[in-house]
Amino acid sequence: MKELIKATRNYREKLLSDPYRPTYHFAIADDDGRPGDPNGAFYADGIYHLMYLYRNSSDNGFHWGHISSTDLLHWRHHKDALGIHNGDGGCFSGGAFVDDDKRAYLTFWKFGAVDGSDNSGIAMAYADPPYEDWYRMEPIAVNGSRWGITDMEIGGETLHLGNADPSNIWKVGDTYYMQLGNLCVLNEYGRSEDSLEKYKGDWTELYKSKDLKNWEYIHRFYENPHLDEDYPDATEDDMCPSFLPLYDKYEGGEFTGKYLQLFIAHNKGTQYYIGKLEGEKFIPESHGRMSCADNSFFAPEALIDGKRRHIMWAWLLDNLKDDFNKYGWSGVYSFPRVLWLEKGVLKMAPAKELDNLQYNKVIPEIKEDNSIEINKGQAYRLKATFKAENDGKVGFSIKVDDEKGESTDIYYDKVNKKLVFESRHDSLPCEHDMKKREEMPFSLSENEDLELDIFVDKAVVEVYANEKQAICRRSYPADPEKAVGVKLIGAKEKLIKLEAYSMAPANLY
Repeated sequence: MKELIKATRNYREKLLSDPYRPTYHFAIADDDGRPGDPNGAFYADGIYHLMYLYRNSSDNGFHWGHISSTDLLHWRHHKDALGIHNGDGGCFSGGAFVDDDKRAYLTFWKFGAVDGSDNSGIAMAYADPPYEDWYRMEPIAVNGSRWGITDMEIGGETLHLGNADPSNIWKVGDTYYMQLGNLCVLNEYGRSEDSLEKYKGDWTELYKSKDLKNWEYIHRFYENPHLDEDYPDATEDDMCPSFLPLYDKYEGGEFTGKYLQLFIAHNKGTQYYIGKLEGEKFIPESHGRMSCADNSFFAPEALIDGKRRHIMWAWLLDNLKDDFNKYGWSGVYSFPRVLWLEKGVLKMAPAKELDNLQYNKVIPEIKEDNSIEINKGQAYRLKATFKAENDGKVGFSIKVDDEKGESTDIYYDKVNKKLVFESRHDSLPCEHDMKKREEMPFSLSENEDLELDIFVDKAVVEVYANEKQAICRRSYPADPEKAVGVKLIGAKEKLIKLEAYSMAPANLY
């Protein structure tokens, strides 16, 4: 026992001393978070529950870890909700749903059964309050013909249906619905030039049930309307879907009649449709992306809480190469992001609970060389307001190391209507060859001041602009202890207001 205690302490202290491990963005506490999708988020009885996908080193299977919180900051770890079942390989991603009787259900993509009772497919588990023990439901909800695909005879034709990454369940009257992702079908039947058009691009399959046990295929849930060139193209899939209502305020708002379909394309990251639900069909009316340069903002998961807030997380895929084996951990999430629809625009802001971590407020002095003394170490928050008449680039260089010529630049480019994140730290490679520069479409209304809210959490950087756009990525200075400088980008007379805060850690280690 003493050796176990010693090993646990040594592991904890190793993680605490890691210069790139965040302090208040949730990081998987132990084992290998690759893949590390957030899954199974739900809210019940004042408590937020979130699952995280990871590979368990003890059995080499894919599990769902389970955490819960009352404040979105400090998380309690529970027993794993899901893992290897009857010798299979475990499970991949899925969603959650709480029924009227408070019983919670998880939907997930399982590996094929060792005994041959299923060929992989969509399985379910349930738990009653306080949601400590999860029980598998048998048989599985949707059996596959093979990995990620169901072959079905419909109208005398064999159709290939997606059978992967189920969404959350939603309920209309006495009927339950869920959608299934299409990656495996796209990969097998839609990637060639001569592929049938119906198997190209993004879609999901819609299933329904009266009893949460027997599920019936209906049709595709939506069709990509291709309203402009930025809509998903033929190479983009729809996986990790989340389908929830949109409200007209950050919290306590009214239902707008519109729904948000969050999802990933594996090659291009998190994106969304906004649209209407007409009977058993979703009609997309607009589309947007949460990453444009690559797929680093990945695998969204969302819930509606008791304040009618639509809250999402995403896995930050821009991890260091082979980080689990080198550093003993892998897996970081964006901070909970609240989404709402205001005058037809998807608004976004960090959950206000984040304010409870800030302390040591200062009004920084800007020196002649535009450097800013904030003395906040590697976990801080900057809030700035710039004049509306600005006509150039304004923002900040953070993580500045003048000796090495490194920095991470965050600024608004008014001419090109972009919010820009550019990391000039080139010494450490990311596992997936992530881009150093991200540009997101962003513009201001006439006479609208620019408001930037920047969070630095060691390697994680998150910025929000006027509650209209956000970027969340990681950057890796060669020497994190020296790369702590901050400089203003643009003329200082354009800056109206600047505040800086230290941010207290929330992670256990």
